[in-house]
Amino acid sequence: MPDASLLDCFENPNPARGYVIEHVSEEFTSVCPKTGHPDFGAVTVRFVPDKLCVELKSLKLYYQGFRNEGIFYEAVTNRIADDLQAAMAPRWLEVITDWKGRGGIRSRVRVEVGRRPADTP
Repeated sequence: MPDASLLDCFENPNPARGYVIEHVSEEFTSVCPKTGHPDFGAVTVRFVPDKLCVELKSLKLYYQGFRNEGIFYEAVTNRIADDLQAAMAPRWLEVITDWKGRGGIRSRVRVEVGRRPADTP
């Protein structure tokens, strides 16, 4: 199982300003728990930081923990949202997973934590 303790955070350099950070990982992999086939997708994390921001190398290492994990798309997306919320406690957080098609079906799962700022697209 992915290790949330890998998520390293640093102090928000401008905590007085409400601004959106977006990180996109286009090489996310996990395994379908039903078939054992690999699942390929992209993970987009958007958040308005409060006191902390997530460090990118630690985020990449955390994502790699899913590589051999048998887990459904919905569980992946919610797990990432829960772990990032616990690590950073952002003002607002959105996690979107876009999965490559298999059998003619593509999937997108979106989780939002907190209230979306009014001026956030």
